[in-house]
Amino acid sequence: MRAFITGLSGPALTSSERAFLREAEPWGLIVFRRNVTTPEPLRRLIGEVRTALGRVAPVLIDQEGGRVQRLGPPHWPVYPPGAAYGALYDRDRETGLVAAKLGARLIAADLAALGIDVDCMPLADVPVVGADPVVGDRAYGTDPTKVAAIAGAIASGFAEEGVLPVVKHIPGHGRATADSHNRLPVVSADRATLETTDFAAFRPLAGLPLAMTAHVVFSAIDPIAPATISRIIVRDVIRDSIGFKGLLMSDDVSMGALSGSIAERSRAAIAAGCDVVLHCNGEMPEMLAVAAEAPALAGEAGRRAAAALALRRPAPAIDLTAGRAEFLKLMAGAWQPAQGYA
Repeated sequence: MRAFITGLSGPALTSSERAFLREAEPWGLIVFRRNVTTPEPLRRLIGEVRTALGRVAPVLIDQEGGRVQRLGPPHWPVYPPGAAYGALYDRDRETGLVAAKLGARLIAADLAALGIDVDCMPLADVPVVGADPVVGDRAYGTDPTKVAAIAGAIASGFAEEGVLPVVKHIPGHGRATADSHNRLPVVSADRATLETTDFAAFRPLAGLPLAMTAHVVFSAIDPIAPATISRIIVRDVIRDSIGFKGLLMSDDVSMGALSGSIAERSRAAIAAGCDVVLHCNGEMPEMLAVAAEAPALAGEAGRRAAAALALRRPAPAIDLTAGRAEFLKLMAGAWQPAQGYA
């Protein structure tokens, strides 16, 4: 296995992609909307990827609910944005946490039925006034204690259904004044402020198995490199101050926040301390460049990867009809789907 996660170009595996998977041996696959039509072709795609790799490789997706949902009607339900859990939590803390956990269990059941076993959520980003809306209503709130509590409930719901959560975007994207998909955000807050807000939301989640970095510069700590490629941020903040011990993956290295060639970005992420490079766009020349830079997944990175995958397990049977009815009842007044919740 090599230390990267790859995307693919479409809903069916091409011959060149099959050869790439066999030769490059990525650790895992990430699924996007371009890979999704109906359930059966998606299950087939995932099965063919694992056959090509010769193992039950992790398959990731961004299925948060709200604006970030790769699976949706008519084949899959819609789910609320993170802010809806936050609103419910403000009315009644316990109900908010129960709803967040149940929502995660229902998402996990949808994913497990397809063979997807890793979801890139929860978010522990803490937005502030004036920040770019790229996080916006995806966030659970603006208080780090509340954010961590809801994120922990979501992670627990995934765990109960045998799907691995990926906490993101460590050490925090909430203050970013730019969308890192397009350009590099720079956060100028002082270290003390970051420690008690942005970083504080991640500390209670430090025991989760997987985390994804933020393409954000924290100028008070490293004025040059964004967290993904900053040795200082990875070592002093993510590993030391926050205490995260699990597998650390980069955010997508093809995003506009990073500069240099795809090879240079991949190399920099690994050098900074990321265990795995994430590359999402499914463009073969870039996939080859990432693969060429990704080392074997060994040593401490290999140990963290193995520990994460050991937490996967077959999902217990869940009564989806009853669960979804209960979820709607819990969310009443905080969220009501316009369509697609069945």
